[in-house]
Amino acid sequence: MSSPDYFEVFYAINPWMKGDAPVDRGLAMEQWQNLKTALKRRAGAQVSLVKPVPGLPDLVFTANAAFVHGDRAILAHFKNAERRPEEPHFRASLEALGYTVIEPPVPFEGAGDALIYEGRLVLAGYRQRTEVSAHQLISRTFDLPVLSLELHSEHFYHVDTCLCPLEGGHLLYYPGAFDEYGLKVIEANVPEEKRLTVTGQEARNFACNAVQVGRCVFLNQPSARLSEALKRRGFEVVGLDLSEFLKAGGSAKCLTLRLN
Repeated sequence: MSSPDYFEVFYAINPWMKGDAPVDRGLAMEQWQNLKTALKRRAGAQVSLVKPVPGLPDLVFTANAAFVHGDRAILAHFKNAERRPEEPHFRASLEALGYTVIEPPVPFEGAGDALIYEGRLVLAGYRQRTEVSAHQLISRTFDLPVLSLELHSEHFYHVDTCLCPLEGGHLLYYPGAFDEYGLKVIEANVPEEKRLTVTGQEARNFACNAVQVGRCVFLNQPSARLSEALKRRGFEVVGLDLSEFLKAGGSAKCLTLRLN
């Protein structure tokens, strides 16, 4: 994670950033601290920190830093020039933690666009921020099959904004973010009883941008319907207010990078 010392919205690289409401940095810090504390106390997570840097407001969204598996990490190569200065900072942090870092030759936005499902395959997004050819690098590097999912809505620009693998083979996702082929891929690889869809309103509230640690699921202000659906599947739902980060198009998952 990286604290939001310099978090603000002063450029627009996704539709969520085009709102008129300014960021309340004090509230953002409080919300970020609440997420970090909840991860540690409710799920026993250990948290490593990336030092915030002036002028890099999106450094707080560490999910995009890299795709990490085992002792290797494929570093992000951001599509938008505004975020490219983050890359050396993420690289230094990962190397300090002992990871072998690999640089992709094409745009690739880390765990924002590549999620491991059931420890056996990768659900990877492309078109909005990541080039589909980056998926070949993931497969070659980690010897894991990759299912490529085209994202056709600019509002759901990373796969982690519209899809979240959960323990036990469950999958939380928003069908409206995917094309017909992508939905068929999901349906062919995830059993129907394991699929949990969210509504458009829940998706716009970043319900799929959740963090799962064990049986705990951390997410922004879940609806009663979704909370109950997750609880019926045996999950503990930890609802948090992360509204300041939604102004930049991010939530719980965007604010974290899982390292194991």
